[in-house]
Amino acid sequence: MAFLRFRVAVPLCVAVLSVAVAILGYNQAMPPPLPAALGVCSLAGMALIWRDISSKMKGGSRTLSSLLGQYLAVKGVGWLGRWQRRKLEADTLNVKRVQEETLLKRLQKNEHTCYGRQYDFSSIRDSDDFRARHPITTYEHYRELIIRVAAGEEKVIIAEKPLSLAMTSGTSGASAMLLSTKDTNTEFFLQGVTVCLDAMQQAFPASDSLQRTTKFFYTPTFRQSEAGVPIGPNSSTPASSRYMLNLYTTPAPAFEVPSEKDALYLHLLFALKDPSVGTLESNFASTVFYAFVALQERWQELVEDIKRGKVSSALALEPEMRARLEALMKPDPERAAQLQDHFQDGFRGIAKRLWPHLHLVLAVDSGSNQIYGEMLRENYCQGIPFYSPFYAATEGLIGVNLWPQEANRRYLLCPRSMFCEFLPESSLEEEAPHTLLMEDVKEGHNYELIITNASGLFRYRIGDIVKVVEFHNQCPIVEFQYRRGQMLNVRGEKVSEALFLGALKKAVAQWSGAQLVDYCCAESGILGDSIGASDPHYQVFVELKGVRNLTEKQRYKLDICLQQDSAVYKSFRIKGSIGPMRVQLVVGGTFNELRKQMIAFSNTSPNTFKMHRVLRRKEYANFLLGRTAS
Repeated sequence: MAFLRFRVAVPLCVAVLSVAVAILGYNQAMPPPLPAALGVCSLAGMALIWRDISSKMKGGSRTLSSLLGQYLAVKGVGWLGRWQRRKLEADTLNVKRVQEETLLKRLQKNEHTCYGRQYDFSSIRDSDDFRARHPITTYEHYRELIIRVAAGEEKVIIAEKPLSLAMTSGTSGASAMLLSTKDTNTEFFLQGVTVCLDAMQQAFPASDSLQRTTKFFYTPTFRQSEAGVPIGPNSSTPASSRYMLNLYTTPAPAFEVPSEKDALYLHLLFALKDPSVGTLESNFASTVFYAFVALQERWQELVEDIKRGKVSSALALEPEMRARLEALMKPDPERAAQLQDHFQDGFRGIAKRLWPHLHLVLAVDSGSNQIYGEMLRENYCQGIPFYSPFYAATEGLIGVNLWPQEANRRYLLCPRSMFCEFLPESSLEEEAPHTLLMEDVKEGHNYELIITNASGLFRYRIGDIVKVVEFHNQCPIVEFQYRRGQMLNVRGEKVSEALFLGALKKAVAQWSGAQLVDYCCAESGILGDSIGASDPHYQVFVELKGVRNLTEKQRYKLDICLQQDSAVYKSFRIKGSIGPMRVQLVVGGTFNELRKQMIAFSNTSPNTFKMHRVLRRKEYANFLLGRTAS
């Protein structure tokens, strides 16, 4: 590996330096043989680079400038990744010192803000002082302060102007509006993206290629605050990735299409045209899953477009946009015939047949996205490795997955991204709980994360419960467990998302022929009179493949499975304090429609949406009741 890097780096440096010196030699007095010699070296270096480019897997119809641009971008980010990985390794050897430095850097930068003066940041000397002086906070602590920032007031919480006001996904409650800063974005790229690219290339050497990636992401709708600050999601978008769009199969004009449905069709269309796709990528596995659902529904239309070299008239495109896209198309009946044969063979394992050189699905498939990853691996993407690279949120980068090939998604906390505190699971309801630091936590224990970040959140409860599963040197490695706001709790039993999903998967395995597509729950209290009088209970909505009805015995099996997994739930059931679950089978496509409703209501971007596993709005529960099949 070291030799390969040397073989590329040396000619690249020689080529660049030779050209530079040759130019200088042209303008200044220099012995005539030197520019010529360096010119020869430059040509030799470029020849070696081209040899390396030629040896890599790449798609057809690529221009020289496109290939060279991708090559240089990948090599540049790869070098950054190795450098950042070495820094991370060094940081894990002394997390206490690094965490102290990270905290004091945040405080010193913002000590002259209104907020910094209120809490006297300038006099805080260490983390103990900080924790003694500053309270643990939730979003309500910042709401009015952020309204002031949105109105144009400067130096309220942070010293710099925010890049945008970032809306959270609203998974465990109403969407919150947080500040997004240059520092947060830079940290995410350097400490997250580059490090994970390095881990990916080490684990999957085939990913170090010049194949294009199909990336499912969309242009979100931003609005402006009264002071003109953009308000929208805090995630990668086509606009923020504009210098990298040549790496993707989707052409740049398609990213300007505002409709998610039409943009998804175009993602699929141009991906299908290219049989050499190397990676499927999205923020979350759910986005990839629903892309394949759309592919299964519209494949005939897509094949016809490829055959004719046109874009379907069903897409609501402006004439100019349609012309720009169709200029990139040409009739390809041969590829269309190949695709039709693949689709007619069925959709199990379809991804590898459509793209024989596909080597990776790059998307987060932990937490609420776990079931989508499992369905993709079992069905559409059989035999293709998955890599879940980050543990991140609107608040910023939290951890990176350095073990791409492991089935359990584990994330090494990034000690320079956030100052982290840990609230033991047993202390979640205490009014003034004592927190632990990275060096204090214990393997095998669950904690709520409390973070101080680069964008104006101090000792902030993000609501994530994680389990410390191991240490890398001195740094904790965690697995995501659940969101506090996504717990079922009608009598104080507190059933987490992970616990309920485990019971549901056990039950589905005993429902002959059934395959879980999606699910969510509602506590009976939000439904009121619509379900009649009864003891408090869980209303469970499931979408399945392979069955059209569930017997009462099958429905009750889910209740039994949860009792087996939760002694507390079982005790309430035995006492009669909690009634039996009511399991509703909904018609196919229901959760895709629910997803659209949730995105529209919360103004969340498809790029950041996560399905709500516990519904807190009666309107959503009523929608599902109206789609009940049995």
